[in-house]
This record gives sequence, structure tokens and C-alpha cells, in this order.
Amino acid sequence: MARDHKPSRRRSRFITASVAAVAIGGTALAEIPVSAAGKPRGHDVSSHQKNVNWQKAKSKGARFVYVKATESHTYRNPYFTQQYNGSRNAGLIRGAYHFALPHKSSGRAQAEYFMNHGGRWRADGWTLPPALDIEHNPYGRKKCYGLSKTRTVNWIRSFSDEVKRQTGRRPVIYTTTKWWNDCTGGSRAFASNHALWLARWSQSAGSLPRGWAYWTFWQYDNSGSLPGDQNLFNGSTNQLKRFARG
Repeated sequence: MARDHKPSRRRSRFITASVAAVAIGGTALAEIPVSAAGKPRGHDVSSHQKNVNWQKAKSKGARFVYVKATESHTYRNPYFTQQYNGSRNAGLIRGAYHFALPHKSSGRAQAEYFMNHGGRWRADGWTLPPALDIEHNPYGRKKCYGLSKTRTVNWIRSFSDEVKRQTGRRPVIYTTTKWWNDCTGGSRAFASNHALWLARWSQSAGSLPRGWAYWTFWQYDNSGSLPGDQNLFNGSTNQLKRFARG
């Protein structure tokens, strides 16, 4: 995801742990992958982007955005209000995401913190379901946070159950194929009722985490014409609106 100033080490580790962000000729990917041309474009932001010019983002093609709200059970994005409300006021469909640190506290505790600080959803057609960002550990060498595969799956289930209890919707899961297969053992427990937000900086989505047959969102690059990371929705604009409405 788009990194925060605090914490600030996620991006360098994520680059090495997932698909390289450098494409043909040694330059960062700058164009929408040919295979996904025509799909609604979006992005995700955090405090790293500070106060975003939302009208400008919309004029460049943004149709949706995910905004970082929280991390673990202690961190809140100080720019969340400007980013979350500002994007809606500019006419973008927007949602909030939580960056998981599953070794710090329970899934339920982190979901409660997320819900209390921006993570809620409503069926207004403008609010994307809450998203869980769970990926390689940016703060240490234990990429799975020192948790067993079973404990990791149980942590995700606990987080999801609390989000469902409070909002009526299951969270979108943002992850990489490698992290998911390594750290959950390729669990298929979530694919039937959790939309996949795939992170892979490449010209193709590649293989998916086990269990999922398709991606709903694809983060295909970490920079581009829109602030933050570049994303696509796997459908039409009308389908995006229906997905937001639930």
C-alpha cells in the first residue's frame, strides 16, 4: 500500500518481497496494463500523500480510492478526514483500509479499532467495503509475523467476523500471492465471500492466491498519474457502484 511517514519502512520491504516495481527498460510501470485497459481506474493513499488534490485526481481518471485509516491498534492516519471526505466530495467512490500487524493484538481488537476510526461501511453506493491489508512484515525479518499458518488464518477470520458483525459486510482482502500462500498455507477459507485485492506490480496479474478464481481490485503499480498506488477494478463503472452498494 501507499506508505505512511510513520511507519515508513513498508515500501522497501514490500518491493523485495513481491513483484519488482521496475518494468521493461528499467523504468517504473507508467501505463495501464494492456490486459486491463478500459477498466475503472483508482488508487490508494495514506499519510504519505498528505492533503490530496481530489479534483485533479478525478480529472486524471480516478473513479475510486482506498484511504488508509488505521494500523495495528494504535496508529491513525492524520490525513484521513481530508482524504476520505475530500475524495467523496470530488465524486469518487471511496473506502477505508486497515494495515494489519497480527503479532501486536488480536484480529477482533484491530477490527474494533478500525471500525472506531473510519472503517465503517454504509450502503450509499459511494462507500467501498472495508479492506484488510495483510502482507509481508515491514518491521522485521519474520515475514509472517512469527505466527503459524493456523494462527494467521484464525487472526484473519477474527478480524473479518468483527467487521461483518459491525457493518454487515466481509472485508476486502489485500495481499500478495506469495505472502498468502506462504503465511496462510494457501488457505481457501476466505475466497468464497471475501473480494480479493491483489498486489502485483507488473503488466499482468499473474497467479492468484489459492482459492480465488479472479481479482476484484488489482494494484498494478506503486506510482503513476494518480496519487499513491495505482489500481484497477475488475468490471465496469456500474458494477463498481453495485459492488460498493452491496
